[in-house]
Parts: sequence; structure tokens; C-alpha cells
Amino acid sequence: MRTFFILFCLISLTIQAQDPIDLSYYLPDHNDYDKSIPTPESIIGHQVGKWHVTHDKLMMYMNALAASSDRITIEDRGKTFEDRPILLLTITSPENHADIHNIRNSHVALTEENSNTLNTSNMPIVVYQGFSIHGNEPSGSNASLLAAYHLAASQSQDVKDLLDNTVILFDPSFNPDGLQRFAYWANVNKSKNLNADPNDREYSEVWPGGRTNHYWFDMNRDWLPVQLPESRARIASFHKWMPNILTDHHEMGTNATFFFQPGIPSRTHPL
Repeated sequence: MRTFFILFCLISLTIQAQDPIDLSYYLPDHNDYDKSIPTPESIIGHQVGKWHVTHDKLMMYMNALAASSDRITIEDRGKTFEDRPILLLTITSPENHADIHNIRNSHVALTEENSNTLNTSNMPIVVYQGFSIHGNEPSGSNASLLAAYHLAASQSQDVKDLLDNTVILFDPSFNPDGLQRFAYWANVNKSKNLNADPNDREYSEVWPGGRTNHYWFDMNRDWLPVQLPESRARIASFHKWMPNILTDHHEMGTNATFFFQPGIPSRTHPL
């Protein structure tokens, strides 16, 4: 019994002595970052991953980035049923921002007849990135803090080249109400000493959970009906820009790899 007690104390001290993860853990090596751009921790009050980000903190950070970076503009496209803002960031180089209306018009013109006459050699591509349409698949929205910071603050030539050649429409939360519901549950049921047991209360939401929106509708089933304010804002942005690529960042489970489905040829309309 005495041996067991000593072993227990040593394990406890080891857990307490572990160094907390800092921002560099998540970011690519050999990148310099603009010190004038706020880090996520400086705005939301904790390191990414320590707590599940709530939607209000997520929006606080995105607004702070837009206020401090000439690579980012932000627009409020409406409200959810719980009056949360439906924000969209546009991330690109300052030079592209200065000509953003012409870039959009030229890009959309590619969908029209005789578009083969347009010169696309210097035309930026358009990428729509969306996160966590299921609110209790929170990795997307939490990772969006890091992705947005990296794009706003990195001084690497790779990022500068990327933004010179790309307009990124950045939607940090497809499902604000569901994300808020899940984050609240997970945070209030989290222990100081982390528990990886899937049976722990932190991982067992009460019904209806954070998957759905305010009215418990699975928003991943609203891409075609477009009945919900979040979906209407998203589809309006899609039609406004007609992006080359749209990403929809879900989770595949704790032991699954990232799933990418480029489309089954037989299901792709020839037009």
C-alpha cells in the first residue's frame, strides 16, 4: 500500500509539472510573425486548446484580427436565431484588397459564356473555408483561430505568395449556436486534471447537444433547402463569389484520419 501511495504521488507531481503548450506548438517551423498582430491568447484569455473556444470569444478574436491586419476585412452577414453574428473574413494581400471588386467581377465572369477569352494568368483563385457545421465537432472552429492568425501574421514568403494569388473567404463558424452550446457543456464539465476516458461527463452531452442549431436542425442537411439564416448567408456568399474550392471542416472521430472527397465522377454534372 505504501508503494502504491508513493507511485500515485509521483505520477501526480509529473502531471502537474508538465509544461503548458504554447502557440509555437501549433504553427509551422521557421516562420516569423508580425508582433503587431494579436495572438489568440492575447484576446480570448487562454491558449488555443486549453478550453473550447466559445462563439463570442471566437468573434472577438476575428474582429481583433481585422482591426489590426491589412490582410483581413470582415463583414457581418446577419444573425442566428440566438442573435449571434454570422461573420465572414476576406483574407488576401493588401494589394488584392485594394482591387477586390475588380478581382471578384473578373472571377465571376469566368462562369459566363465566352469566358475562354479572359486572361487568367494573374487572376487569384477564390477559396471558401468553413468550419464546424456541427457544433460538437469543434476542432474546426478552434483551429480557425490558428489558421487566421497564421495568415494574418506570418512573414514567410510562402504565405505572402499564397495571399498574392488567393482570395480566402474565411467562415470561422458555420453553426454559431451549436458551437456555443457544446463549448459551454464541455468547459463546465472539464476537470483540472484532464480525463481521456470517453465515458467522462465532459464527452457525454445531454440532449440535444451541440450538433444542431438553435431549433435542433442538422445544418449539414440545409445546403440545398437553405432554410436557416446561417445557410442563407453562406450560400449568398458562395453565389456572390463562385469560389474555385469550398472546404467544410468536420471531425471524423478520435481515431480517424482526415477525410477528403473530391467527388465521384458519375455524380458530377458535365456542366
